[in-house]
Amino acid sequence: MSQLKFGLAAPIIGPAPGSQENSIFIDQQAHILPTAAEHFHSIWVFDHFFGVENRQEPFLECWTTLTWLAARFPDLHIGSLVLGIGYRNPGLLAKMSATLQLLSGGRLLLGVGAGWLQEEYLAYGYPFPPASVRVKQLDEAIQIMRLMWSEPAPSFKGDYFQITEAACPPRPDPSPPIMIGGEGEQLMLPLIARQADWWNTGKIDPPTYGRKRDILHRLLEAEGRDPVDMVHSFMMSGRRLPQSTAESEQWIEALQPFIDLGVTYFMLSCGPVASAEQIVRLAEEVMQPLTGA
Repeated sequence: MSQLKFGLAAPIIGPAPGSQENSIFIDQQAHILPTAAEHFHSIWVFDHFFGVENRQEPFLECWTTLTWLAARFPDLHIGSLVLGIGYRNPGLLAKMSATLQLLSGGRLLLGVGAGWLQEEYLAYGYPFPPASVRVKQLDEAIQIMRLMWSEPAPSFKGDYFQITEAACPPRPDPSPPIMIGGEGEQLMLPLIARQADWWNTGKIDPPTYGRKRDILHRLLEAEGRDPVDMVHSFMMSGRRLPQSTAESEQWIEALQPFIDLGVTYFMLSCGPVASAEQIVRLAEEVMQPLTGA
């Protein structure tokens, strides 16, 4: 089993203290993220353009922020939670990923998904087809990316995307792992079994997670893949960082059932962090006891 790892979701939404125009991220990267970099394995960025509840809140674009983070924190892996495949042409995304993988020294963790926020698609002028079509588009996009990362001049013609002798030099070595976010049993889990290196989900309880994991394992075996070769990651959101030892124990109680079910990678989304001391408490009282570090 892989060693348990933790990633932190960067707080890229909301205004900076005392400002309605500047992003909270500017304050967090100066005062919080350097401490987080000492304890976390990776930092992750959500792929949205504006807030669901308030479109006017500052919200940073995912890929630009990832590129900046890769340079700012050279010891951290960087990942997307998760790229809506309808927002970027897959050939271009393959090239972008190959470039960032090279410049970061192989630290890119490429999370992709079928997209879900209709109002965002329409606001920015992207078509929003039915879920079944978006999943098929994701499938084709991943095929294109893998071809462009492995062949000198690949061509592909699908129902939704195509490339013609799409050279992508320098091709990434190694290719970034592809993480697919989703849990739908009819479309997404079969796609994950065929295409993903990592499976990511969140916002479900341990019994539901265990049932979906079992479905995925059966699908993987049907594809001739060993389930132990897939990284099982989980996005833990909506919990504030522990303020006391008792709250740290509650964190452990929340995470342990998922670990018992095979999760080896947690992404933690806790919003803006008030102080670096909160990160240290989380690391010392939650992460270290669980990892044995």
